[in-house]
Amino acid sequence: MKKDQFFLGLIRICLGFVFLWAFLDKTFGLGFATTPEKAWLVGGSPTSGFLMGATHGPFAGFYQLLANTPIVDWIFMIGLLFIGLSLVLGIGVRIAGYSGALLMLLMYTAAMPPTNNPIIDDHIIYAIILIAFAHMKMIGHYLGFGKSWSKLSFVKKYSFFE
Repeated sequence: MKKDQFFLGLIRICLGFVFLWAFLDKTFGLGFATTPEKAWLVGGSPTSGFLMGATHGPFAGFYQLLANTPIVDWIFMIGLLFIGLSLVLGIGVRIAGYSGALLMLLMYTAAMPPTNNPIIDDHIIYAIILIAFAHMKMIGHYLGFGKSWSKLSFVKKYSFFE
């Protein structure tokens, strides 16, 4: 394995762990961003803190309406889990890349303009990296299970799952 392939795989895994950690912390209330009493497993809403407390700008009202909505909570949490696992394992990276970029764009527009930089924040950087991953054919092969995954019949038939 070449150095650039190693580092691309490492970046993919680390970014996947950002999503996976958010899922785990919100589900179990590990005490980092989510306290145990606000954990999803004990009835807390994983979206309410961000949607009610961190949204500002032209779309804030729309996003605040979505807070504490069970379907939004489920979609968000399934997205975090799927995107995180896909990136960490190197399987389904294309769909995870596009899904993750969409999630990042939504989070960016929820708090627009960014507070630290009037144009670009970490959500945009993550979205660009995720779209790049979606376009890299063998990104899941580097430190991942993408090579085996790409040999599956349904992945061969529907390359979007690659």
